[in-house]
Amino acid sequence: MIYRMNHTPSYSLPEFDQALIWSVLFLLGIGLVMVYSASAAIAEAQFGSDQSAHYLVRHVIYLLLGIVFGAAAFQVPVHIWQKYAIFLLLAGIILLVLVLLPGVGREVNGSQRWISLYVVNLQPSEMMKLFMIIYASDYVVRKAADLNCFYKGFLPLFALIVVMGFLLLQQPDFGAAAVITVLTIGILFLGGVSIKIFAGLLSLSAVAMFVLIYVANYRLERIIGFMDPWADPLGKGYQLSHALIAFGRGEWFGVGLGGSVEKLFYLPEAHTDFLLAVLAEELGFVGVAVVIVLFAILVTRAFAIGRQSARLECHFAALVAQGIGLWIGMQAIINMGVNMGVLPTKGLTLPLMSFGGSSITAVCFALAILMRIDWENRQRLRGVQRDDAWHSA
Repeated sequence: MIYRMNHTPSYSLPEFDQALIWSVLFLLGIGLVMVYSASAAIAEAQFGSDQSAHYLVRHVIYLLLGIVFGAAAFQVPVHIWQKYAIFLLLAGIILLVLVLLPGVGREVNGSQRWISLYVVNLQPSEMMKLFMIIYASDYVVRKAADLNCFYKGFLPLFALIVVMGFLLLQQPDFGAAAVITVLTIGILFLGGVSIKIFAGLLSLSAVAMFVLIYVANYRLERIIGFMDPWADPLGKGYQLSHALIAFGRGEWFGVGLGGSVEKLFYLPEAHTDFLLAVLAEELGFVGVAVVIVLFAILVTRAFAIGRQSARLECHFAALVAQGIGLWIGMQAIINMGVNMGVLPTKGLTLPLMSFGGSSITAVCFALAILMRIDWENRQRLRGVQRDDAWHSA
């Protein structure tokens, strides 16, 4: 059954969701300003006094790549993404294997997560998040009748999560493995899996994460450092203690754009994982609140687009839209929680804002698909309203 929006004439429907577009543009704009502010001193120290914009230029290049790929993705009808979901998944798994091969994968800070393409570096785990959203959405639609059956509906997808988790942990990339697992569970829940299976999957995931943290010393040390960063402020708690100092210095309105002290070689990863801490120091509580509101608008609109797709009986599109909203919202919450000391330190960037080529490119690509879903919804609504008007006449 198609739900009809009788209160809105077809000719008054805008082509795109204005709130979604403006929230994305504002987040990208704030991100550009803060990446330059947070990285200028580091760039000068690494590349020379005339290279303060080094990271900003690279950030802009990756953003332009994301816009170009996003523009191409927008031209692809949603049903095509569903048709080739399995091939996207296979391509993602192949990339996860390739990144582990000596001579192919590039190691940085003890992690082998990147494939060098000479001009840019590709981080397969970022694209894998989107590919998994698309595949899991298609899987739930295809297996709707079997979702409540453990062997037919749940077990194949669970086996896939285990395989991808294993590949990601070899890099190691615990954060991406956790995000992909939660995304898959979330899409299963949105698709109508039984509460019993959903609760069992959550329990298994929690136990698995506990074991993975316990058996790896460096993960356990992060948890210990998170519990009391001031117990070892020059060791395990170094990043978090300096992030909290940045938040404390910012107070209500911040010390002013460019005035951060913590970004001057005190706070590691200031332009990537801890960009929000620099923003909090320079723009204060008000600046952080604006960022949170913008992310809330973006995620709310993604779920609204998904609900509209469900009303129009486009169930694959509905799950993809809400999966993208879940991805961006969850990763933003995790990054903010890490910066504020609410969650243990984890290498996840702030979507649309942090410096990180593959991350911003993948998110722009995903948002283009979300906008395509919204655009197709609006075309269908226009058709329905046009038919209603014709029958009324």
